[in-house]
Amino acid sequence: MKKILVIVFSNLKHDARVMRHVNFLKDEYEVTVACLNAPPTDQFKVVKLPPQKLTLFKKLVSGSLLLTHFYSIAHNILYPYQSFSKQFVKENFDLIVANDVETLPLAFAFSGSKTKVLFDAHEYAPRHFENVLTWRIFFQSFNIYLCNKYIPKIQGMVTVGRKIAEEYFKHFGVMPEVITNAPAYREFKTRWVEQPIKLVHHGIGTPSRKIEIMIEMMRILPDHFTLDLVLMTPPSASAQTKAYLGELKTLAQFTKRIKFLQPVPVEEILPLINQYDVGLIIIPPINFNYANGLPNKFFDYIQARVALAIGPTPEMAEIVNQYSLGVVSEDFSPKALANKVRDLSPEQIQTFKNNAALAAHEQSAEKNRSNLLRIVRNILA
Repeated sequence: MKKILVIVFSNLKHDARVMRHVNFLKDEYEVTVACLNAPPTDQFKVVKLPPQKLTLFKKLVSGSLLLTHFYSIAHNILYPYQSFSKQFVKENFDLIVANDVETLPLAFAFSGSKTKVLFDAHEYAPRHFENVLTWRIFFQSFNIYLCNKYIPKIQGMVTVGRKIAEEYFKHFGVMPEVITNAPAYREFKTRWVEQPIKLVHHGIGTPSRKIEIMIEMMRILPDHFTLDLVLMTPPSASAQTKAYLGELKTLAQFTKRIKFLQPVPVEEILPLINQYDVGLIIIPPINFNYANGLPNKFFDYIQARVALAIGPTPEMAEIVNQYSLGVVSEDFSPKALANKVRDLSPEQIQTFKNNAALAAHEQSAEKNRSNLLRIVRNILA
């Protein structure tokens, strides 16, 4: 059985995409995952990478190195996992799957002479947080450097959406294949729509996601609409991000129709969403990845058989219109979203939910599984 190493700088417990890919691979290959943490399992081997705390000294040193373009040294300080190199090279892996651009230097440090590398870019690294000035100053050219240096060396590449794939091809000459963030197919009964009409949004609760748009929308919607927010805060979140949830709760005090629910484990997200009528996604295009996103929650809503009400993000809007899954607002304002949601009748929402049930097979992980295994087999062949 051929051996695969998956590298990711995250906790698999909270990384649905990588966890799905590991599950796709583990039945046909001997899989080892190098990650920050993972749920207990005997399905694959886990090597825990020690989490790195950036002290003030490390920030000053790495920042200076990034500004002066000593990128390799800066990477070794930011991600000091070189000590694992001998251990992983001895394993003689046939393939390394590198998740996100910052894992690429390690993938090539860990690889043996015959090891192939598959790069899962997830999103478009050179413009990841381009809306943040400090990120542009320190990390934008760093990410471009990593792409220029390592993408020509890889044997395969995937990403989350078509427009992101096209952007990589435009700038780096490699066209990634698209593996979406769709979850596995699950059987659900479609909840019958009745008043009050229950809206839901689940996802990361960070200021850049502009959750306040949905709260302000509730000022416009009639009383027969309710909104539940299920917001997660990453453990590594900044103080500003952690304070954001409190700010949102204060903003929502004008009504009792908005509730904040505690996050649930990944396996409980779909059953929770299935209890609602309409899933909301409205993410202003403040950076390239937000403007071209196809997030987990979009496919979760389809799989949970709820209607969708979204902002005019192109690839999401394309799928919503293709399958007639819901409504797309004219812009990213609270008023525009409210205008689309306000006039929805229970009958219209029921039709959208029934269409989601029809689309659930096509927009599930099964097709992605086939595509990823095909890509891996071709690389290893």
